[in-house]
Amino acid sequence: METKKAIITVNNLVKKYDDFVAVQDLSFEVYENEIFGLLGPNGAGKTTTLEIIETLRDKTSGEIIVDGFSVDKQAQEIKQIIGVQLQAAGYYPNLNLVELLELFAGLYGADIKPMEMLEKVNLQDKAKARYKALSGGQKQRFSIATTLINQPKIIFLDEPTTGLDPQARRNLWDLITDIRSNGTTVVITTHYMDEAEQLCDRVAFVERGQIIALDTPDQLIDNLVNSGFERKKEVKKANLEDVFIHLTGKEWRE
Repeated sequence: METKKAIITVNNLVKKYDDFVAVQDLSFEVYENEIFGLLGPNGAGKTTTLEIIETLRDKTSGEIIVDGFSVDKQAQEIKQIIGVQLQAAGYYPNLNLVELLELFAGLYGADIKPMEMLEKVNLQDKAKARYKALSGGQKQRFSIATTLINQPKIIFLDEPTTGLDPQARRNLWDLITDIRSNGTTVVITTHYMDEAEQLCDRVAFVERGQIIALDTPDQLIDNLVNSGFERKKEVKKANLEDVFIHLTGKEWRE
């Protein structure tokens, strides 16, 4: 088995807010060119952990290395190689998508072709549309486009499909898989276990600021089954979402 290279290493990460410990002694690695999922209930510490890796939030203690750079001493270098969803689009509701991408590219000092960026996320037809006129799925795809502006090595997606209908979710899954096929490492948080099972090479379950399990989805499921666990209901070869997609098609729609 080839050894995989870690592109993110988190060692003994702790984040305290006064008396509350949001993240307690978290350690994990993300390998180059994988889709890595952080799973867990609200308040488990997933978003806090991401924001610390992204250099957007200070940690209390611990060590984080991103592609050889330390968050303590080289935050600027880290910012150059990561893509974070820009929420600022909502603050400029009257700019169209091309104008927003040009604005964000200016912030990054990146030279981009807005139409090419929009094509990557299948929004080329919406180039002249204002952000506020987009559907939920389109807004999420645009938000993913903003993570790609500086041609990052790693992108972070925090619950990218929350609130989307099944087709919009599948479209986003395809998009995230494509981004990884182009050599980018993806770190994702999600509440949807089917999404994690479908997309992620490995997942970490976070509970009360600690990792309680970390492995491939297949291995975690096999471990549970081998422990004697049985589902109450017979497992079918498809689920209701598959029926929905089969009946309505999975082409991009708005």
